[in-house]
Amino acid sequence: MATATLPSADAETFWGRVKADPAFGAFWILRVGFIILPLLMGLDKFFNVMVDWTSYLAPWIANLSPLGAQNTMYVVGVIEIIAAIGIAVKPRWASWVVAAWLVGIIINLVTGGTGTLDIALRDLGLVVAALALAALAAKYNRGRA
Repeated sequence: MATATLPSADAETFWGRVKADPAFGAFWILRVGFIILPLLMGLDKFFNVMVDWTSYLAPWIANLSPLGAQNTMYVVGVIEIIAAIGIAVKPRWASWVVAAWLVGIIINLVTGGTGTLDIALRDLGLVVAALALAALAAKYNRGRA
């Protein structure tokens, strides 16, 4: 497989490469977004500054969980923090995990009966973005941590 030659010496720098290769720029935009946002959401599960996260937990999941709603959300927060770290370290594989996690969140929202279908639709867009990150990481993060 032939590799493309970057157009200028400036392209040897990170920002030069971002300017010269829009797909490389898109990879980094998605990667940084999928590090920062799950990290913030995961941390907020412990503090409930942005929202009371337990209100988004489907009642059937809360009833199944032996931990109770708040402790279940603590577990969710830890998983989201791990997901952010995974994207930072190995986006090629972690992106697939994040996409699957988001599908789980969508199932929770759709079956929760809490009127959050708009959020479920937004999360479907995030699934698409996570899959795009996985595709881009296959090109721009091969064999790297």
